[in-house]
Amino acid sequence: MQQVKLTEADEKLVFSLSGEIDSATSDDFYAQVQCAFEHDKKDVVFDCSALTFIDSTTLGTFVKILKKVKSHGFNMVLEHVRPNVKKLFDICALNTIMEIRE
Repeated sequence: MQQVKLTEADEKLVFSLSGEIDSATSDDFYAQVQCAFEHDKKDVVFDCSALTFIDSTTLGTFVKILKKVKSHGFNMVLEHVRPNVKKLFDICALNTIMEIRE
């Protein structure tokens, strides 16, 4: 089960992600982030400390969010990414196009 929670919206949109985000839940994940960003365009930060699993569909969703955020002149950062999740970003070389912090 995945959970996406907007935890801060003052200077940045900070989303806390938990559980698993995969092909069954990535559309819902995207919709929640998209809705918040369209309402209040700012830098986007994902706190991934409780995110335990993602799949290739979710990687694509992160790229889609990055393109949307960048097209409006803002930045996106993934923070507290667990090694098993970060490995997927590294394998696909997505760590070269987005900021990922362990």
